[in-house]
Amino acid sequence: QVQLVESGGGLVQAGGSLRLSCAASARIFSRYAMGWFRQAPGKEREFVAVTSWSGITTYYQDSVKGRFTMSRDNAKNTVYLQMNNLKPEDTAVYYCAAQTVKPDSMVVVPSVYDYWGQGTQVTVSS
Repeated sequence: QVQLVESGGGLVQAGGSLRLSCAASARIFSRYAMGWFRQAPGKEREFVAVTSWSGITTYYQDSVKGRFTMSRDNAKNTVYLQMNNLKPEDTAVYYCAAQTVKPDSMVVVPSVYDYWGQGTQVTVSS
C-alpha cells in the first residue's frame, strides 16, 4: 500500500509560480513510475507530466511544456512539479499518482495508476 500526500497548491496571479510536492510512503519508492494529473470542474482528469522510476526522462502535456518541470528525489520519496508562468487555464485540482505496471514507461492514462493522492487546489487568477 502506498500513500501519497500532495502539498503546495494555492491561489496565484497569472504569470506567477507554484511548486507542488508529493510525498510517498512507499518502502521502495524507486519502483514506482510517477505522474502528475489535474482535473478542472466539469472536465475529465488529464495528465500533466509523467516520469519513469528513474526520473531520467519526463513527458509533458503540450500545454505545459516549457513552463512546468517535474522532478523526483528517490532518496526523499518525493516528486515535485515546478509550475512557472501560470495561466488561468491551469486552474484545477492537481493529483500525483504512482504505478508499478510499467515502471520503465511514461504512462499518461490515469486508469493505469494504482495509487492517488487526495489532490491540491491550484487557482490562477487573471
